[in-house]
Formats: sequence, C-alpha cells, structure tokens
Amino acid sequence: MAKKSVKAAPKQKTVQAVKPRRLKGSKYKAFRLQKRIKHPLRLPNIWQLSKASGLVLWNNKRLFIGITLVYGLLNLILVQGLAGNTNIGSLKHELSQVFTGHLGSLASGLSIFIVLVGSAGNGSSQTAGAYQLFLGLVVSLAIIWSLRQVLAGNTAIRIRDTYYRGVYPLVPFILVLLVIGLQLLPLVIGSSLYSTVITNGIAVHAIEKLLWAVVFLLLALLSFYMLSSSLFALYIVTLPDMTPLKALRSARELVRYRRWSVVRKIIWLPIALLLIAIIIMLPIIIWITPLAQWTFFILTMFSLTAIHAYMYTLYRELLNE
Repeated sequence: MAKKSVKAAPKQKTVQAVKPRRLKGSKYKAFRLQKRIKHPLRLPNIWQLSKASGLVLWNNKRLFIGITLVYGLLNLILVQGLAGNTNIGSLKHELSQVFTGHLGSLASGLSIFIVLVGSAGNGSSQTAGAYQLFLGLVVSLAIIWSLRQVLAGNTAIRIRDTYYRGVYPLVPFILVLLVIGLQLLPLVIGSSLYSTVITNGIAVHAIEKLLWAVVFLLLALLSFYMLSSSLFALYIVTLPDMTPLKALRSARELVRYRRWSVVRKIIWLPIALLLIAIIIMLPIIIWITPLAQWTFFILTMFSLTAIHAYMYTLYRELLNE
C-alpha cells in the first residue's frame, strides 16, 4: 500500500506587537548649528524698530518725560551727576591751541564729547555709584511697566503709579542681571587680554596683533551670542509669577533660529544713540559751551528711556511671530 505523503503543517508565524512609531523631537541646543527655518513673518528692520519705538515715546511723551525728570532729579540729589571734574571751558581752550581752523573746532568738539562719554556714569564716590546703580534699576522697572501698560492700551496711568507698581519684581530682575554679568565675562577677559598684550609689547609683529585681535573678537561674539537672549529675560521676568530661570528659558526660545538677526538689531542701538548724541552735542560744544554739560546730562537721562523703548519694541515683535 502506497504511503500517502503527509504535508507538514505550515508553521504559524508569531506576530510581534508592533509599537507605534514616534517622531523623534529635535532638541534645541544653543551652540549647535541648526537647520535654517523660515518664519512666517520676518522681523522688522532697524529703521522700522526705531520708528515704532520713537512713536511710542512721542505718543506718551508726558508720561515718559515725567519718569525721566524724576530720574534726573534724584540723580542730581543723590548721585550729583553734574559734580564731575570735567571743566569743558578750560578743556576747550586747551584744545583750541592744538587744533586750529574749522576742522580744528570740529576735532576739539569730538574730543570733548569723547571725554564726556568716558566720564558718564562715574559718581563722585562709591556711595554715589551705589545710588546710581539702584536708581537705574528702579527707573528701568518703572519704564518697562509703563511700556507694557501703554502698549496694552492703558494710557490713563500716572507717573507715581510707575514707581509704586512697577518696582515689585526687583529681586528677579537683579538675578537676571547677575546672569548677564556672568555672560559678559568673555568680553571682559578678551578686552583685558588684548590691552595687556598691546600695552606691554608682548605682541610685536602685525600677525601677532591680528591673532590677538581675532581672539578678542571671538570672545566678544560669544558674549553677544549669549546676551542676545538674556537681555529679553529682563522684560519677561517682570511678568507676574515669573522666575528668573523660567524667564531665561523663555528668552532662549524667543530668539531660536534667529539669534544673529537679533544681535544685529541690538548692536545698532548704541551706534544710533551715539550718532544722535554727536549731532546734538557738537554744535552746543562749539558755540554754546556753558550748556554742554547740562545738555549731556539730560541726554544721558533720556537714553535709558530710549534703550528700553527700542528693546521692548523688539521683544514684542519677537512675541508676535
């Protein structure tokens, strides 16, 4: 009898449980090159930012002039901002003997302006310097609170309200400033190294000086890179129930993928302020010398308001994207 071929039963394949696929989220790291991402809206250029911040100050000029006048008055009383040792009249007379002609008067005016800029912020004593620092913190908080209220549509605020209600986040504000101070260390180290090398004649040849200049530039760029986010933490930390660490993280996310664009807009600010100050101060130094120190003092007081108006406008533009 023929044997029937018995087919082996097919082996059943064991079906393994398939895990759901998950997309791996990309983690953002500050010092790693990231893929360029196009945002739906572009940041306004420096002219648009300057115009927008100027309009905010102009439309609410009574409020911000009042805040600045209080700042100036307290500065005169506590810090004695005009009690410097710079005698502009005698300095101008000495420089007129060195520089002659129309170009000479322009050169002497620029030299006096540089001296005034170098002496700005130098108190007559350590106590005056401490008062000046404290006043700068208080007025900064008052200006930031005023900008937030004004841009939110609340224009019916008084000058005393800005100082009463705007100063409450003083401690978190100082903590963020300490972090900013640490981030300035590369710039300070690079500057001191470069000045030491050049002054003491350690770098003699042009190539050596160029290499040290490159080292200073790289350290300065590192500081600017970190500051481009931390500066906005000063405005974030003034929000209710906001901690310094949370503000720093939020600021880092705010400039994500566009940090260098923000750096360019921040660097423009001191350049613009210096140009405006030169345009205003040079004619006064040359032709109305007795008013030069008073005018420079007023410009110094208003510069703090202008800085916060520009930076807060840039901060809001980053939020809107």
